[in-house]
Amino acid sequence: MAIEASAAPTAGGRIRLGMVGGGVGAFIGAVHRIAARIDDRFDLVAGALSSTPEKSRESGAALGLAPDRIYDSFATMAKAEAARPDGIQAVAIVTPNHMHYPAAKAFLDAGIHVICDKPLTATTDDARALARAVKSSGKLFILTHNYTGYPLIRQARAMIAAGELGSLRYVQAEYAQDWLTNAAETSGSKQAEWRTDPERSGAGGAIGDIGTHAYNLLSFVTGLTLDRVLADLTSFVPGRRLDDNVEVLLRFADGAKGMLWASQIAVGQENSLSLRVYGDKAGLEWHQENPNQLWFTRFGEPKQLLTRNGAGTGEAGRRVSRLPPGHPEGYLEGFATIYSEAAEAIGAAEAGTTPNAAVTYPTIEDGLKGMAFIAACVRSSTAGGIWTEVEAP
Repeated sequence: MAIEASAAPTAGGRIRLGMVGGGVGAFIGAVHRIAARIDDRFDLVAGALSSTPEKSRESGAALGLAPDRIYDSFATMAKAEAARPDGIQAVAIVTPNHMHYPAAKAFLDAGIHVICDKPLTATTDDARALARAVKSSGKLFILTHNYTGYPLIRQARAMIAAGELGSLRYVQAEYAQDWLTNAAETSGSKQAEWRTDPERSGAGGAIGDIGTHAYNLLSFVTGLTLDRVLADLTSFVPGRRLDDNVEVLLRFADGAKGMLWASQIAVGQENSLSLRVYGDKAGLEWHQENPNQLWFTRFGEPKQLLTRNGAGTGEAGRRVSRLPPGHPEGYLEGFATIYSEAAEAIGAAEAGTTPNAAVTYPTIEDGLKGMAFIAACVRSSTAGGIWTEVEAP
């Protein structure tokens, strides 16, 4: 479940941030660094940026880190930073999935807050162990399901919570890409190599990489609790060990139904994340590739186009917007919202104050739900496509 807190100046100024992974040539590490700096809430001061010491030092130097704060391993970094009076307050973990658990646990055990890329871990056992580590540490854990940071996603969530759609009946989420249409993992793509390797990615391919984003988004917006899935996971590319196309029927605890499609072999689709929600009074439709627009339709009335910060929108979206209407905000700004929400929560925690209801970010509980979703889909598909219960986190 999402933790919510108040929007207030961060106690103590910028948060001192470290990073594990994200060295030279890594895509998501650079995104995290940009997102952390957009609202000027973090200073990156330390890093173990690669599993290769030489590459870690090269990457740290390129980022301007002090030589004594560029580490050869995350274990050394956690211990050294915890011992410094000016040590990091939080760490961003941007490694392949199989390294999320050991890295996160090392920093939690050292008393350092964790910001971690999704999915939570590579295995459900690691996910449960990490949840125990978070609880025992007393530190914050923020999972970067970044699409929840878009202003109009916050708007949609508020509208549903206010009952504007009525009783929810059907949800449709899809996330389609085409970058794995061919065997990119055999032609030098490091991103493809680890994402199609079950030892590093986990039991799910597309279902874990982008299917969890679609599932998290629909859960965040609707508040629905998933009960059962019927899944068909396919590896279309010969020799690929993990799924590259996923179709899932969804059944929710209150009787609502839905469907989720995730694909990385959908030729012509670049990053097509979409969400449609239908109630007995109205419907909503949003597309990530055009994130500043949200379609809202009351039954029997013309479709209404809501724009970011435009007429008809409310405080939920405005408080995470940075620009006036008509000035596009996109992927990096949405990602930055998660970092800014994290800064508010970390600042309050460091100051010993109690946050309240304005700030929202994905937590360890959201990560556990995502792992339970992946596991249920894998079990359903492996069994030939049968209805499978989603285990409670």
